Amino acid sequence: MDKNKGMQESALFVMGGVEASHDGMQYGVPKKFRKKKADNLNIQKLAQDVRAGSRVQLSKAITLIESSNSTHKAQAQELLQELLPHTGNSVRIGITGVPGAGKSSFIEAFGTMLCEMGKKVAVLAIDPSSSLSGGSILGDKTRMEELVKKPNAFVRPSPSAGTLGGVHKKTRETMLVCEAAGYDVILIETVGVGQSETYVRGMVDFFLLLVLTGAGDELQGMKKGIMELADAIVVHKADGDNVRLAKKTVSEYKQILHFLQPATPGWMSTAMPVSSWEKKGLDKVWDTIGEFRQTVEANNYWSIRRQNQTRDWFQSMITDHLIDAFYGDPNRKEQVQLLERQILNGQLTVTQGVDRLFSDEQSQK
Repeated sequence: MDKNKGMQESALFVMGGVEASHDGMQYGVPKKFRKKKADNLNIQKLAQDVRAGSRVQLSKAITLIESSNSTHKAQAQELLQELLPHTGNSVRIGITGVPGAGKSSFIEAFGTMLCEMGKKVAVLAIDPSSSLSGGSILGDKTRMEELVKKPNAFVRPSPSAGTLGGVHKKTRETMLVCEAAGYDVILIETVGVGQSETYVRGMVDFFLLLVLTGAGDELQGMKKGIMELADAIVVHKADGDNVRLAKKTVSEYKQILHFLQPATPGWMSTAMPVSSWEKKGLDKVWDTIGEFRQTVEANNYWSIRRQNQTRDWFQSMITDHLIDAFYGDPNRKEQVQLLERQILNGQLTVTQGVDRLFSDEQSQK
């Protein structure tokens, strides 16, 4: 019924509008929200793309490996199984040093030199994670502007995610994927030197320690344990007015290394000055690594070290699995929280709490 029929044009006159529309757009049937199904990942195709040298697919593979999703974990192991026969052909170099030693600057200069020599270089840069948020800046890729432009270079920053040793929990798997992708040199940059930093020694062939001059008594300030693990020491930033002091520091380190237990049987660790800014000494580092490989392969310790790395990896994976299984039980979580309250209230000592936790577990079996 037209409510304006018979009504003269006035302020009460209602002008007809466009029916069943809004701003000229016709109303349709509202669509229901549907959750997008996860794409079925073709592991064999991903493995082929990684081996073909696709950096995009390599990044995708590493993301899969670093995922904590249970489905992704299973897919990651399937991928590693596909790639495993094509691994082990690179030289794995661990690079550590005190904060401010210029690890990123050295890696960019060193990696760029290797790329220009025709080598394929992969950099696994580990950034420290926040103990509060769990996040990290992951700034190494932005700092290595020159290296990331090289077509035969791959730079992958990852958070340490609370893992001791300044490396990511999945660094070993990531390293294998990079090897399968055809990278000749794997450079692992760790968070920084510390007591837990020795973890990286168990996954690399050559361990390089970066130090500085003018930072106090260098020999006293550097932990002896770290020096005993180093196959070579680079006195970094040996340029400008620092050249003379750097040479003196190199001499001091060579003397102290002479009295230490060799990091690798049959190899005498050495020290050398390097300037990443002036691109000096980088070729000497690469020559030293070449001499190291030749020496260690001759006495068969190269393969022995690789076997030890695999054994250490297996042992650490057992520990990780036990921890995940322990805390993965919801009943266990409640039990731990109850015991924590009793300990904090002074009802139990820490040792009594732990003993009760595991005695209860044995009684339930």
